[in-house]
Amino acid sequence: MFIWASAFLLGACQPVPSARSISAEAGQVAKTPIERFGQLRVTNGKITGANGAPASLAGPSFFWSNTDWGMARFYNEDAVTYFAQDWKAGIVRAAIAGEQDGSYLDQPDANIARAEAIIEGAIANGIYVVVDWHSHHAEDHAEQAEIFFRHIAGKYGHTPNLIYEIYNEPLDTTDWQSTVKPYAERLIASIREIDPDNLIIVGTQTWSQDVDKAALNPVRGFENIGYALHFYAGSHSAELRQRAEQAIKAGLPIMVTEWGSVGYSGDGDVDRASSEAWMAFVRRHQLSHMIWSVSDKREGAAMLVPGVRSRGGWTSGELTESGRFAREIVRGWEAD
Repeated sequence: MFIWASAFLLGACQPVPSARSISAEAGQVAKTPIERFGQLRVTNGKITGANGAPASLAGPSFFWSNTDWGMARFYNEDAVTYFAQDWKAGIVRAAIAGEQDGSYLDQPDANIARAEAIIEGAIANGIYVVVDWHSHHAEDHAEQAEIFFRHIAGKYGHTPNLIYEIYNEPLDTTDWQSTVKPYAERLIASIREIDPDNLIIVGTQTWSQDVDKAALNPVRGFENIGYALHFYAGSHSAELRQRAEQAIKAGLPIMVTEWGSVGYSGDGDVDRASSEAWMAFVRRHQLSHMIWSVSDKREGAAMLVPGVRSRGGWTSGELTESGRFAREIVRGWEAD
């Protein structure tokens, strides 16, 4: 994200049984996403499960992890469990800050702990987790990004849950050919020394919108490499979908690691019509997607009302319009 309906929860905050527990009560234990798909991989230009079948997953993205920005408090295993069980999320995203005060750059231990909390929560619930280096200038701190991802790969690279997103959103002025691609090649090579096969997602130029440029000159020499597409429904529409369609037809494996139902600033009203057009596109191409953001910031994209508790169990009244809409989409994703 730039720096700058439905079934709702009812009543008081109470533990909500998971899909697995409900099915178990009926005598049939449902499979977790990890049990269904195994380790994700790229097959013929698509991101699929281990058996080559399409894997389309939905879930939320946590907000920037910077200390003192107010949203790091949501980086805990209980919040992940809430999304896995109540929202039926198949995937979550940890947006680990790679710039500004309170980021990994000046507080590495705190931000590693936040990443690990989300990863551990995902593993415990049998879902996938995207670990994102959340920066608009990642090439300026490539060494720190390498150190971070080598730590994550060394500790969790053996699990099928883990997905690496090595560059959140390169700017429109950050050239794909001369800057983003060489950075990606460096990071991928470093991760692959430790983790030979988990999926790695590469950010694309212009806030991860120029997937068409990446399709003309993709990273080569490595397996299981995908590319990020980001959009905000209140600002982006048919023109970006056309470019994404062009990239997909060219064989570029895409994952929507971040999108919002509001404008690109993260604020404004929910644009349901545009969001639904985007969701139709995502479904048609069987893509996975993560919605921005797990936050109680006073902005349109925040899923939570200001002042809610940190550890999940939120009622319908504690979700914003954006949060209720996101829950509706994620809960209905697997069923559809």
